[in-house]
Amino acid sequence: MPVRDMPAAVAWYSALLGLEPGAATHEDRIYDLPAVGDVGISLDAHQPAFTADGPPRFFWWVDDLHAVRGHLATLGVEPSMDVTDIGSVSILQFRDLDGNLLMACQRNDGPQPGEAP
Repeated sequence: MPVRDMPAAVAWYSALLGLEPGAATHEDRIYDLPAVGDVGISLDAHQPAFTADGPPRFFWWVDDLHAVRGHLATLGVEPSMDVTDIGSVSILQFRDLDGNLLMACQRNDGPQPGEAP
C-alpha cells in the first residue's frame, strides 16, 4: 500500500484494524501490518509521488458493514459511498489518509435475485 507519511499511516491502519502500532523497517519506509495466514499488507513510503486513483487497493470480509461504518466515524473517516447492496454482497468504500480507496464487503444471506428461495 503506497503511503506518504509512514508514522501517520501506521497509526491510522493500526487504529482501523484494531492493532498495536509497531516500528517501520527499511529506514522507516516499510511497515508490515500484522496478519494471520499467507496474505500480508505492507505500507510502503518509497515513492511518495504516487497517485491514489483507480479501484480499491484491497478489500476484506466483515460480518457487519454498519458496525464498520460506525468504527470509521469514530476515526473521522467519511465513507466514499454508503453501504451498497450489489446482490450477493454489500460493500462499503472509503479512503485512507493518502486517498487510497479501500473496501469492506459483507456476504448477503438468503437467495439472491434470480435464485430460487
